[in-house]
Amino acid sequence: MANQNPFEIAQKQLDACAEIIRLDPNAHAILRVPMRELHVSLPVRMDDGSVRVFQGFRVQYNDARGPTKGGIRFHPDETIDTVRALAAWMTWKCALLDLPLGGAKGGVICDPKQMSKGELERLSRAYIQGEYQFIGPDKDIPAPDVYTNPQVMAWMMDEYSKIAGKNQFGVITGKPLSMGGSAGRGDATARGGWYTVREAAKECGVDLKDATVAIQGYGNAGYGAACLGKALFGSRIVAISDSKGGIFSKEGLGPEAVGEHKAKTTSVINFPDTKPISNEELLGLEVDILMPAALESVITEKNAPSIKAKILAELANGPTTPEADDILYKNGVHVIPDFLCNAGGVTVSYFEMVQNFYMYYWEEKEVHERLDRKMTIAYHSVLDASKKYNVNMRQAAYVVAVERVVEAMKLRGWV
Repeated sequence: MANQNPFEIAQKQLDACAEIIRLDPNAHAILRVPMRELHVSLPVRMDDGSVRVFQGFRVQYNDARGPTKGGIRFHPDETIDTVRALAAWMTWKCALLDLPLGGAKGGVICDPKQMSKGELERLSRAYIQGEYQFIGPDKDIPAPDVYTNPQVMAWMMDEYSKIAGKNQFGVITGKPLSMGGSAGRGDATARGGWYTVREAAKECGVDLKDATVAIQGYGNAGYGAACLGKALFGSRIVAISDSKGGIFSKEGLGPEAVGEHKAKTTSVINFPDTKPISNEELLGLEVDILMPAALESVITEKNAPSIKAKILAELANGPTTPEADDILYKNGVHVIPDFLCNAGGVTVSYFEMVQNFYMYYWEEKEVHERLDRKMTIAYHSVLDASKKYNVNMRQAAYVVAVERVVEAMKLRGWV
């Protein structure tokens, strides 16, 4: 995990925004901290008969604009401060996309890679048993995140429905299609990211056909980004990495073939006819587009000066530290900040909620069109704010999002 506390980074970013827009100190004080958080101990019967107690969290950061929304992570290095930061970013993300939602996040300290399917199911159900009073379709709606998936969401939805005594598909998003999931949810984060990259490429004079792309992290978002970049725009994916290392090919990589290789060997490394590179080397490659799609704080003041990409599209949450932001801005790197770039996931999750509420489901093409519209409008609102206030794209995204949350707080009489 990062050396810097992610929640302190989130607070620093808010403080910088407060200065730009001369934020009312009372509103600033409310927005610097989560409204509520829940810590739960989750006893789970393991396959060997022993009981292990896992620590779980849920942070509901701000609900001025509507029920809170945010993923649940299963990760061995999970911390409450990471969850707080992610809940804050979800608040800004939902406001930036103009969704009628607030921000939340959840997490459990565990290593899913070391757990059986049965153990994961019991843990998923235990999490809902610990949290059910605090969540609900009109209160707080979880979703998948790092190391959780549609199957985990299905177990959680089922557990909540048992407790409620009725089917409650709308309590969770990112579910399988047959259980009230939305078409287009699987690659929504990557697809939404590419819609913003398309707009940024126009702004930066980059021709996406044959543009070179490096992707750090090859999970759901990274893999989806590689496949869509090639399929939608004809971009050339020249470098891919995961936690074990990276691969480079000037001619371009076949994203699906690399995905199959990773599925068989657990890593992208040693893919045939490629040059091995480190994660650090990948970040410094001379490419048109760099996509960090892994964990927090990988771009720091140490390596930011070596970044040569024209566009930095943040599919991960919090991949760039505030100090690095300043360097990138000075060096003319066009950053599409995380809570804009990766907002496709929560946007289609919101579409899933809408479909659950009125029990009518859209076709994939309609989901893609609605997502494109939302992402494009959001990108241009950030670009306009960046030019108006003469600030970097992240600060501009904060300006748009924070002003929307503050407006709701004022109208409600909180400040």
